[in-house]
Order: sequence, then structure tokens, then C-alpha cells
Amino acid sequence: MMRHLNPGYPIMSARPESDDDDGLEAAVDQAISACGGNLRATIRALIVANEFLENEVSELMKAVAKAHSRGRFKTYSG
Repeated sequence: MMRHLNPGYPIMSARPESDDDDGLEAAVDQAISACGGNLRATIRALIVANEFLENEVSELMKAVAKAHSRGRFKTYSG
């Protein structure tokens, strides 16, 4: 589905719109509001937050791999 925020700037959506979008739209509004209505600042903040979370996941994956290699995790047999 394609939505237009401004003429000439189409935005592609990966999923169809639904009632669940209300929560997403509220979160978008909250993020924009937290950045004083500045869309560039909002995008910048979201990119920084995403990079932080990616680094956290990477560190956790390293810790799990290290613990697994040291035999601290048992294989699940069902």
C-alpha cells in the first residue's frame, strides 16, 4: 500500500493498514512530539536508538555464544 505524506514523497508500507495501526500512529505522534515536531530530529533519534539496540543484540549474542562454548548452556532435548 502506498501512502503520501506530502505530494511527491510517496511512502511504501510493508503491510496493509489495519486497526492495529492506531497504536503505531500514536507511537509516531509521541516520537515526533518528543522531538518538538522536528521530523529530522525524530528520524535522527530513531536511528540512534536503533543503532543502540543493534549493538545490545550483538553484545548479547557474543555473551551467549561465549557461555555456550564454555558449556554453560545445556542442549534442549524436548
